Amino acid sequence: MSKSNQPSKPNAHKDLRGWLIEAAAHEGFLLAGIGPADIGPVNRAGLAAFLDDAFEGDMGWLRDTAAKRQQPQAMWPDAKTAIVLGMNYGPDHDPMDNLAAKSAGNISVYARGRDYHDLVKGKLKQLAGQFAAQTGHAVKVFVDTAPLMEKPLAQIAGIGWQGKHTNLVSRKAGSWLFLGVILTDAILPYDTPETDHCGGCRQCLDICPTNAFPAPYRLDARRCISYLTIEHKGVIDRSFRQAIGNRIFGCDDCLAICPWNKFASLAKEQKLAAKAGTDLPPLADLLRLDDAGFRQFFAGTPVRRAGYERFLRNVLIAAGNSGDTSLMPMVTPFLDHSSALLRAMAIWALRQLAEDDIWQGLRRVYLPDEGDQTVRHEWQDN
Repeated sequence: MSKSNQPSKPNAHKDLRGWLIEAAAHEGFLLAGIGPADIGPVNRAGLAAFLDDAFEGDMGWLRDTAAKRQQPQAMWPDAKTAIVLGMNYGPDHDPMDNLAAKSAGNISVYARGRDYHDLVKGKLKQLAGQFAAQTGHAVKVFVDTAPLMEKPLAQIAGIGWQGKHTNLVSRKAGSWLFLGVILTDAILPYDTPETDHCGGCRQCLDICPTNAFPAPYRLDARRCISYLTIEHKGVIDRSFRQAIGNRIFGCDDCLAICPWNKFASLAKEQKLAAKAGTDLPPLADLLRLDDAGFRQFFAGTPVRRAGYERFLRNVLIAAGNSGDTSLMPMVTPFLDHSSALLRAMAIWALRQLAEDDIWQGLRRVYLPDEGDQTVRHEWQDN
């Protein structure tokens, strides 16, 4: 990086934006924007409406941290400016094609490589350290595990807009974008906020398998397959199970259908790259995993954070949707599992796969000794 692109002293911000963009690109960020450390009243009202409708479901941490989410200064009182970075993770294929692989587990594109939280945060720290050295100002870095509303900050900083699916959309990366934020006590020239370019399009709303969008720009997380397969802790309601299909961790439908993806490039960071046909593990292999095997198989990926029990719950639902009767010998042992959640989902999966006489025979064997009411309901209601 040439010295001419760096500010000559801490308060000389004339060339700082150019330096930031170049330094960000060197760290693998496609987009960089600068805006005030303020999400604005419209976004604060949107958060309040989301919580008023209890759309967060099991994600109690959203309600618990609502006060901090209202304003970046609640995270750091000295914050004046938000430097927002976007890293592209565009796949080399259409993820919608993965839905046809019914005997394989469909994992959301973002989760097929290394955990992006670690990767993005490491690169943010590198960039923030360079910025602090260049300017003499204090910095703090955030990824989406912190109670910071990075998507509104990204729109205010001009790198994209929140689409009707509530995710950020970029004219350079479509809907395939990881975000990170550097807050600083420096006051910098701001970029122009991005405007909404969704127009009359509603493809992301119409494609949702579970009708999780009560209105454009509003998401009822309780109906979202990403929420159901990752955040939701218990039995997934029967009304959603068939719609889940082979999605065992997350859902890409509303992202993948976005027309702006035609401008997206492939992921530059190979640790995040999702390749066609190489990232979908067979359900048969997943059904054989125990807890230790699960942790080893998904080490270093976001999938591991779901935990064995929730993940195998999803795999059993996918097995039930597969139509693949060869999976029955791998599903049946879960009827004896110590987890009531997995027993319940195994019952449902076998009901979809087994001939009626076989399933009725299993019920006669297992129902009388079942002590968990949720599991008993699965035997009785199927």
